[in-house]
Amino acid sequence: MEIRKKAWPELFDAVLSGKKRFDLRLADFDVNEGDTLVLEEWNPEAKEYTGRKIEKKITYLLRTNELSFWSEADIIKHGFVVLSLE
Repeated sequence: MEIRKKAWPELFDAVLSGKKRFDLRLADFDVNEGDTLVLEEWNPEAKEYTGRKIEKKITYLLRTNELSFWSEADIIKHGFVVLSLE
């Protein structure tokens, strides 16, 4: 399946360069390993697509709505960080 999502310019460029090898999204759509993610660059100032696109194969999914590793107070204080590994 092909999934199309907006990507802000700085995040789009990071994926294009190969530096960013992950994507964090609200899980409000169906997605499976093997699907293709099509990132379409979005200019938030002009409120329009730029026409640039990147296609990436989804190789791994982490689905969660509960992260009980940490206390709610620690989550509020520190937030989360997503790490890209090479």
